[in-house]
Order: sequence, then structure tokens, then C-alpha cells
Amino acid sequence: MAQLSDDCFAFGGAPMRVDEARALIAARIAPVARVERVPLVAADGRVLADDLSAPIPLPPFFNAAVDGYAVCHADLAPGGETRLPVAGRLPAGAAPGGGESGGTALRIFTGAAMPDGFDTVFMQEDTVREEGDVVLPAGLKPGANARPAGEDIEAGALALPAGHRIGPRDLALLAGLGIAEVAVRAPLTLGVFSTGDELVAPGEPLGPAALYDANRFMLMALARRAGCVVRDLGILPDRREAVSSALAAAAEEVDMLITSGGVSTGEEDHVKAAVEAAGALTFWRVGIKPGRPVALGVVEGKAFIGLPGNPAAVFVTFAVLARPLIARLAGEAWRPPTSFPVRAGFAYAKKAGRREYVRCTLAPDATGGLVARKHPREGAGVITSLTQTSGLVELPEEVTRVAQGETVAFLPYATLA
Repeated sequence: MAQLSDDCFAFGGAPMRVDEARALIAARIAPVARVERVPLVAADGRVLADDLSAPIPLPPFFNAAVDGYAVCHADLAPGGETRLPVAGRLPAGAAPGGGESGGTALRIFTGAAMPDGFDTVFMQEDTVREEGDVVLPAGLKPGANARPAGEDIEAGALALPAGHRIGPRDLALLAGLGIAEVAVRAPLTLGVFSTGDELVAPGEPLGPAALYDANRFMLMALARRAGCVVRDLGILPDRREAVSSALAAAAEEVDMLITSGGVSTGEEDHVKAAVEAAGALTFWRVGIKPGRPVALGVVEGKAFIGLPGNPAAVFVTFAVLARPLIARLAGEAWRPPTSFPVRAGFAYAKKAGRREYVRCTLAPDATGGLVARKHPREGAGVITSLTQTSGLVELPEEVTRVAQGETVAFLPYATLA
């Protein structure tokens, strides 16, 4: 069960700021507590349940970083070439033995364990082999081209923290440490509804006043990318009782519910009242554009978030608000995506107190810098404003005007979904 109490959030007169909404989610919502162990091969994309410490140092032994010749640096002639007899050959995986470090060199290969007394490796291309000797150039520092045990990570050090979402790079670290399975959070089960009598599913006949349901498919894809197991719950009609009963029934089978449409104040917007009837609506308006009406609440003890009905607003509010809610319930240590500075290729005016996200495409300018060019159609229902752009310019609450050429923060879609 989602640990979300009915009194988590309070209504206020003015819309809540984005950072306030995120802070409340982080402070008042506890993760769903299920934990399971999975083999490393199945761990990609899963959220670690506990801190994971290195059971061994990595690398576990002192070894050569290159193919070449291992020596004791103290045997090298100061300021000039050194000639040493080659006393043996040591490939990777071979036991290093005691070695003969007194005035000798060993032919060694990348990854091979360094025998006692040897501390430095000359790259083979920098040396000259003459019969049974090797001629070594001057100037190499002690310990060059050799990797000490624990250079990567010491035994007992924190390898990955609880809440970290495991990715391919992390799998390399875990495998290198010999970890065969990990404790992870069980994936959230998320139910997705669309609402509206005007909606029909793709592939069905389209009536004269009907629209194909676009939001549900976008939301299901976004939720899967966030690590959720998704249940497609279809389209709800514009009837309060039907919405309320469907939400209550679905809440028995999922960890979280998400809807699009029907959360504003119109006569045909029934989601807000339906959630109040089936549970508790504890959070409503956020100062965000596109997407001001966003409803957060509880249905049968399960977290619920209702997003606006226009596709661009759905995408933005999912990325900004639903994604951190999913992360919190999943036990993930989520951070807002990192933006980078670009120049605005447009002028723009906005209201103070509202965070706005402008759909833009990046293009290089004559100097090689990047310019964000605003999509020509700003409507929240324009789906091509998402498909024909590459990201969002984020304008904070205190900004009221952007001049062309001014530096703005850009969030690529790749960091949002």
C-alpha cells in the first residue's frame, strides 16, 4: 500500500509552486515497501533497496595496466637508459610467484598480477628487446602503468546507494565486484486511465465529434520508462459515479493511479469530485504552464495523480510532477533533470509566480553556440509541438520576460523520458 495519508497536502488560495509540490511529495510520501532479490542479469532499471558496499577491492590485486615489462623502479639507472635481463614471462591470469626483482625485468601483459618487488611497467612500444635483455628509456615515474589493489574502489566502500536506479554502467561495477544478485524494490504497478466521452481508442471508428485517445499511450510509455508495470485501464466516461467506482476498483489492484483529463472546474470535469467520493483529494492546483490543473490524492489508500487533458500539458506535468511521485513510491532517489544554458531564439512574456515550459528546438548559430527556437504553435493540445521539438526551455516563477539572445535553461526530452 502507498504510504500516503489523506492529510498530506492542504489546499491554498494561490497555485502551489513546482518546487513546493516536489518537496511535499518527497517529505510526506513513503515508498511502497516490497523488496525482492534478482540476479544481476535482471537488475537493469531496478531501484536498489539498500546501500551496497564493495565486498572486495577492485581491482583485487596489484596488476599491470599495459603490455610491457615490469621492473623494480629502484633498479633503474638515474638519468639514462637501463638494460636489464628478462627473467620470465607473466600473462594475465597466471600466478605471480615470488619474482626475481633484483636487477631483472619481467615480460608482462595487461591485467597480470605484479609479483612482489616489481612496481613499475614500461610499455612495450617504448622499449627495445636485445637478445635476452630489454633496454628501457629514462624518465618513467615509480608505479607507472600499474594499478594498485583498490584503485577503483576499496573493500567496504559504498559502491551504490539505496534508491539508485541501476543502469548498464552500474552492472559493470557490480559484476566486477563479483556480486551475483541484488536486493531491489519491486516495480510499481501503475494503472492508467483516460477520461472523456469524446475519446475513442485508435483503430475504432471515429465519430463526427470524437478524438482518438493519444494521452493514454504516451502515459503508459512514460510510466514503463520510469520502471513501472503498467495496466491499461481504458477510457472513463464523463460521469462522476462511473469514474469514482472505476478508480476505487482499480485501486485494489495497483500501487498508483494516473488519469488524464477531467481535473479542471468545468461542468463536465468529474475527476476531482470522483476522487473526493472514492478517497480524498489532497492537492490540486500547481503554478505551471502548460498544465495548471493537476490533482494529487488518495483512492483506497493508493496514490492518485490526475493530469490535464491536453497532450503537451500531460507530457510536461508527468515529467515535472508525476515522475517524482513515481520515484518516491518506488524508493528511487530522484533528482530533477539537469538543464544546460542556451540562447533564446525568441522573445517571451509570462506571469510571475508560474513556472513555464516552452517547447523548443535547438539549432547552432554562426558562432557554434546553441539557440533554442520556439515552436510556432503554443497550444497545449498541439501534439506536433512535442514531436517537432527537442526539449523544453524552463522559465522559473520569478521570470516575467525573456529577451531574444538571453541565456535560458534547456531540458532535452531525453532527460525527461
